[in-house]
Amino acid sequence: MMREEARMCRLDRVSRHGLSVLCVVGTTVMGNVAAGEVVSDALMWIDAGEQTPDTYVAFRGRFALERDAEVELRTLGSGWYVVWLDGEYVEEGPARYPLRHPEYESRRIRLAAGGHVLAVQAHHLGVTTRMLVDMPPFVLCQVIVEGKEVPVQWKCSRLGGYHSQVRRINPQLGWIEWCDTRQLPDRWRMPGFDDAAWTPPVAAKTKIGPIRRADLAPVRHITHAVKAIAEGPLAETFGYELDDIPARFFLRDLARGDLPAQGVWRRYDLGRVRLARPRFVMDLPAGAIVEFAYCEALAQGRISPYITLSAGASCNLDHYVARGGEQEFFPLTPKGGRFAEVHVLADPNRVKFVREGFVERCYYDAPQGAFTCGDPLLDRIWLTGVETHRGCAEDALIDNPTRERGQWTGDVVSVGMDINAVAYSDLRLCRRGLVQSAYSAREDGLIAGLCPGGPAFLSTYALQWINACVHYWELTGDRALLEEMYPYAVRNLAVFEKLVGDDGLKDGAGWAFVDWGYVRSEGPTDVAVNLHFISARREFARWCTVLGRNDEAARHAKLAERIGSIIGDRLRGALADAKKGWPSIGYHVAVLALRLGLIGKKDEPDCVGFIKSHILDCFPNRADAPRLSAPDANNRRLITPYFAHYAFVPLIERGEMDFVLDQYRTCWGWALGGGRTTWIEVFDTRWSHCHQWAGCPTWQLSRYVLGLHTRFDLGMNHFVLSLIPGSLREGRGTLPMPDGGSIRVEWSRKDDGIHYTLVADRPVWLHLGDEAGKIEAVSGRYETVLPGAAGGKK
Repeated sequence: MMREEARMCRLDRVSRHGLSVLCVVGTTVMGNVAAGEVVSDALMWIDAGEQTPDTYVAFRGRFALERDAEVELRTLGSGWYVVWLDGEYVEEGPARYPLRHPEYESRRIRLAAGGHVLAVQAHHLGVTTRMLVDMPPFVLCQVIVEGKEVPVQWKCSRLGGYHSQVRRINPQLGWIEWCDTRQLPDRWRMPGFDDAAWTPPVAAKTKIGPIRRADLAPVRHITHAVKAIAEGPLAETFGYELDDIPARFFLRDLARGDLPAQGVWRRYDLGRVRLARPRFVMDLPAGAIVEFAYCEALAQGRISPYITLSAGASCNLDHYVARGGEQEFFPLTPKGGRFAEVHVLADPNRVKFVREGFVERCYYDAPQGAFTCGDPLLDRIWLTGVETHRGCAEDALIDNPTRERGQWTGDVVSVGMDINAVAYSDLRLCRRGLVQSAYSAREDGLIAGLCPGGPAFLSTYALQWINACVHYWELTGDRALLEEMYPYAVRNLAVFEKLVGDDGLKDGAGWAFVDWGYVRSEGPTDVAVNLHFISARREFARWCTVLGRNDEAARHAKLAERIGSIIGDRLRGALADAKKGWPSIGYHVAVLALRLGLIGKKDEPDCVGFIKSHILDCFPNRADAPRLSAPDANNRRLITPYFAHYAFVPLIERGEMDFVLDQYRTCWGWALGGGRTTWIEVFDTRWSHCHQWAGCPTWQLSRYVLGLHTRFDLGMNHFVLSLIPGSLREGRGTLPMPDGGSIRVEWSRKDDGIHYTLVADRPVWLHLGDEAGKIEAVSGRYETVLPGAAGGKK
C-alpha cells in the first residue's frame, strides 16, 4: 500500500495578482493577446511533410522576463504532450476537444526575472482514440505578460529513440512507449542543454476552429511515493522480444525455480485504480531493459498487462532501454491500473532503485462533501463512490481510466453528475461534457453518445442529455446552459419526431442502450426507449417554459402525453392479460414507468413488489442466479449498479428506504469483496474495476439520508428539505454548493422525533416538503424536529 502525497507541483502555488505569461507551443506572434483567445497561426510542428504515426518531437523555447511575474502557461496539442519549465515538470495535456471547438489549458506560475526555458515533448499518434480524432500534428505554447505575448525562441528535434507503432495499448487508446533512451539527447529538458543544432519549427497544417480557454480548473498532478509490496529475481521464459509483448511480460518466471536470475522485479499497490505514470530513478548498467506494466486487479497474484473488453489486442505496458548510470524513467502518457510491476532485465547486483513514485492525473482533490450514518459499511460505500468518481475524472468525466478513457455521455447524464454534486462544488466537467456532446452531434442533429474521440451515437443517451441539461440547471442555477444548448436540443429531438408512429417511437435513431443485460420488449417498439423519450419531452417542455417559449413547451408536452397514452395502454393491456402480467413488462420498463407516473395508483403496490422481487432474484442477492459475464450475456434475470440510479429513487420515495439500504449492503458490499476499493462496472469481476456510474449509493445517501435536495432552478441557494432515512438512527455530513460554500447537516432520533440541525456558511432557503409552499430563509443555523421517533422511520 502506498502513502499518498496529495500536493500540486511546486510551480502551481501562485498568487492571484501580478503579470501573466502565456505559453502556447507554436510560432511566436508579437502583440496584444485578448484574454481567453489564441490565434491558430501559433500552431507549430517540426515540418510540413507527411507524418509517420507514433512519433515524438521535442521542442525547446527560450524567453525572458524583465521582472518577477506571475505567468500563465497556455497549452494545446493534437496529441499527448508534457511541458517542463526550467527543468521542472509543470503540465500535460491536451484537454480533449472537438475539432471545431478546440480549447487550451491554462496554468499560472510565479517566475523570477531573467531567462527561462520551456521544454515540450509532443506525441503524434496518427490514430483516432477515445480522447481525440486523428488530425495533422501540432502543438501550441505561448507566454503572455500584461496582455502582450512574450517572444519565445523555439527550436525542435525528432526524438529518434522511440520505435514507432510497436503495439497499440488497445483499439481505444494510443501506442505503448518502446524507447531506447541511449538514443535520446541527454538532459534535453534542462535549461543548460545545447540545442544549437536543432531547427526552428514551421507553421502546422492543422485546420481547427477558433481556440478558446477551457473553462476548467487545472488538472492535478498528484505525486504518490510508493513502496514495493513484493519483489524478487526474474527469468525469461518466452521469446522472441516482439513476438507477443504482454505474454512475454506475464510469463516471466518471478519465482525463478531452477532458472538463473536474469533481472529483478518489484510490484506495487496504488491503493485504488488510478490514471497515473511511474516516475522512478534507478541506477542501472547501460543496455538494461526496464518494463512497467499495469492492471486493475491481479491475475493469479500477478500483473496481467491485458485490458479486458478492449474489442481487440491490448498491451498495458511501456518498455525502455537504459542509458546507463542514474536515470529517471517517466513515461509520457499515463495509463490506468491499481497494481504495477517494474521488470528490470540486467545483472541483479547492478540494479539499484533510487526513488520510486507515481504521478496521478486527477481533476479532483479530497472530497468537499462528507457522509456518515453510524453504519461503517454504508459509510465505506459512500466514500468508495467518491473515490471511483475521482479515478474517472481528468479533463473529462470518463467511463474508466484503463480501458478507454472515453467521455461517454451516459456517464455524465446519469450517476456522474449527481455524485459530482454531493462531493464537489466544481461541476464544470459535467457542463463541458454536455456541451461537447452537443458540439459532436451527428449530421442530422443527434447528440453524441461518445465524444470527442470516437464518436458513437446512442438514442437513449441523446434523450437523457435533455434531462441532464435541465438537471444541471437545477444543481447550479446555470440558466445560460439552457440558452446555449437550446438549438442543439431542438435538432436532437427533431431526429426522434420523424420516428413517431401509431405505436410510439420506432427504432432507428441510434444504439438503443437501456442497460447491460437488457432484453428488449416484444412488439413493434422498444417500451423502455419510449419511456426515455417521454421523459425527455416532458423535461424539454419545462426547458422551453424557462426560456419563455410557451408554444414550444405546449407542443412538446402534448407529444409526451400522446406517447404516454400509447405506452400506458400497452402496459395496462399486459397487466390485464393473466398470461403476461408484470414479468412480460419486465424490470426496466416497470422502473421507468413508475418514475414517470404511468403506473396507476391501484397498480403501484404490485409494481413496487415486482421490482423488489426481481432484484432479490438476481445476483448478487442470489448466488445461483445468472451472471452478467460479458456485454452480450443478456438475460431478463439481471440487475446492474448503473440502473439502480433509476430503480432505487421510486422505491425510496414510496417508503422502501430500508429495502434500498439492504441492497447497498448486500450488492455493493459484495462488490467491495476481494479488497476492491473502486466500483466494478457491473456485478461481475470480469468487467472493468473502476466505473463511476456504479456509484449511485453515494448521491442517494447524501440526498435522502441528509435530506437536502438542491433546487437552484427555484432560486440560488434553494433546497428542498425531504429526509427519508429509513430506520437509520443518525446521520451527518456536508453538502458542497456550486459557489464554493457548504452546508453541514446532523440529525439523530430521539423519543419525540428526529432532531435535525443544519449549518450553512451563507444564506440558504429551505422548501419544507411537509407544508405546501412554505419557504424558510436560513442564515447560519437551522434546527427543527421532524416526524420519526426512535425506532421508527419516515
